[in-house]
Amino acid sequence: MAHRCPCGDPDVLVTEPRLPQGTPFPTTFYATCPRLTRAISTLESAGVMREMTQRLADDAVLRTGYAAAHGDYLARRSALGHVPELDGISAGGMPDRVKCLHVLVAHSLAVGPGVNPLGDEALAMLGRWWAQNPCHTAGSGPTDPVRSGAS
Repeated sequence: MAHRCPCGDPDVLVTEPRLPQGTPFPTTFYATCPRLTRAISTLESAGVMREMTQRLADDAVLRTGYAAAHGDYLARRSALGHVPELDGISAGGMPDRVKCLHVLVAHSLAVGPGVNPLGDEALAMLGRWWAQNPCHTAGSGPTDPVRSGAS
């Protein structure tokens, strides 16, 4: 597990780079919380990915930060095992475009702020995504997320 929802349940899991049956799997950080994935999907359907991809083309500083996020993702996956079929391939469209906000947000939640600029940005757009339809009743879990590495 890479991150916990404010309710205490896992919301981002770390997946091995090769599935048990041998298939390469590039998505290292996988968002699992239904509320989180629904909230991210609303951003995707609103065209946020298209807008971010355009900004990547126009903003050299953003491009540099996103390329560094790509490198971070590759390094963290490589620490789990080397899969030659995935060499140079991260996830979410990195480093050239934005293809999946779910991966970018999961990466940001798993590693903390300041690593994936577009993941951080999308996460900020979500606001208090955990506050709607909380998993647990009041008093049974945390009220704010902990943005840290693996728990």
